[in-house]
Amino acid sequence: MSRLIVLTAMTVDGVMTVEEWFVPEGDHMEASLRMFEGDTALLYGRKNYEGLAPYWMAAEGEWADRLNPMPKFVASRTLQEPLTWNATLLKGELEDAVAKLKAERDGNLITNGCGELTRNLLAAGLVDELWFSVHPAVWGKGERPFWEEEKLRLTLLGTEAYDSGVVLLRYEPERA
Repeated sequence: MSRLIVLTAMTVDGVMTVEEWFVPEGDHMEASLRMFEGDTALLYGRKNYEGLAPYWMAAEGEWADRLNPMPKFVASRTLQEPLTWNATLLKGELEDAVAKLKAERDGNLITNGCGELTRNLLAAGLVDELWFSVHPAVWGKGERPFWEEEKLRLTLLGTEAYDSGVVLLRYEPERA
């Protein structure tokens, strides 16, 4: 059975709209690359899929070599198959499709960011872990992972500090 992990890069003040604050080099990047080893698959909503697929399909290098061949699953009500980038469209309602996917797969199932897909997965109780990659910057304006009306208790699973100044915080959402 897969564990569903939400991976979000953000600043100390919670901005996740990636800009110049993102630290692109350091030992955290090697650790991040290792997160995508083994029987790992990616789960995206339509917006992330449409934004990331063209970028990574044209990219070269270690990250592209790791991400491009990985299986990807896309939750969308508007996209139709066939999809590019080694992606498969999930069928049916989100909660049922992701629960089935988790039951059928081994390894990690990773999604990026805290947008609509993540919010729906959290509400359905399907997220096993939240990993926040906190970069050493305060950025002010920008999109944040959660809206002010959302409430979610978390249990700390672990932390990892890197020489780059990035800190990885791993949490488990508490179940209702």
